[in-house]
Amino acid sequence: MTEDTELDLFRAQVNCAAVLENMGQPWRLDKDGSTKRAMKYRRAQGEILIVTHDGRGWWDPNSEAKGDIFTLVQHLDPSLNFGHVRQVLRKFVGITPRYEPAERARKGQGADRPVAERWAGRARLRAGCPAWRYLLEQRHLPADILFAAGEQDIVRDGAYGSAWFAHRDQGRVTHVEIRGPEFKGALKGGDKALFLFRRGLIPVTRLVIAEAPIDALSIATLEGKRPESLYAATGGGMGPGTLAALEAICAGLGPRPDTIVESAADANRAGDRFAERHAEIARTASVAFRRLRPPDDLDWNDVLKQGRGA
Repeated sequence: MTEDTELDLFRAQVNCAAVLENMGQPWRLDKDGSTKRAMKYRRAQGEILIVTHDGRGWWDPNSEAKGDIFTLVQHLDPSLNFGHVRQVLRKFVGITPRYEPAERARKGQGADRPVAERWAGRARLRAGCPAWRYLLEQRHLPADILFAAGEQDIVRDGAYGSAWFAHRDQGRVTHVEIRGPEFKGALKGGDKALFLFRRGLIPVTRLVIAEAPIDALSIATLEGKRPESLYAATGGGMGPGTLAALEAICAGLGPRPDTIVESAADANRAGDRFAERHAEIARTASVAFRRLRPPDDLDWNDVLKQGRGA
């Protein structure tokens, strides 16, 4: 089968809804918010995607992201290049969506407890705990960065050797991203804001925006101590809470000659689209902007693991 033939097969026989239901943390159909021509899918609170064109197209009402089955896979996992996307799509050929409805939260049950409550129930990051070992040994984050993250209480020890990363809004945990040796996802029911990390106490004059918390910590590692810098992670797609948080930080930076926003989104099409959004936010706040782009098809943790400089 030629490459063009395979791409045509994907366009004809892979349904966007089937990908949403089966790739990563599953999305579920919001029947009340759907029509025959536009199926509304939900994941964590505030995360919405609309499937259109009989499953061949999609768009994100919280951003400008939209496209076909190929861009959907990269939207769900921006770390994938086009070759990886083709590998993912091969397993979805001919798969029919189940259209499982999103369930209402049941009070008192484990996974349906408030995100902040579940966060409070996890142990803080400490030397030697499973999350520490995962981040140190597999992600190559050094001990001094992990100590700082533990002191700022932005990373906690999750289940099954995973690390939990907190998004906060005015100090309150609103969303938790999860990364581990065998899992990538987030707690249900959260509202994305920003994961924030810094290494100094002087006023912030530089905002560095990454996609994943591990990438934000990786850039901080590669750059050494930059006390004027605030490292942020959006968790990929930017919902209303994330946009509001970025706009507030940029407004605080103000149009001064020593302030700058740098987009450290991944080096792929999705990352470049995120960078365009970051540039627009900086421009609106009259803050200087620069694209801090890793080498092609890499994220900043890849750069760290390969021993390259920032």
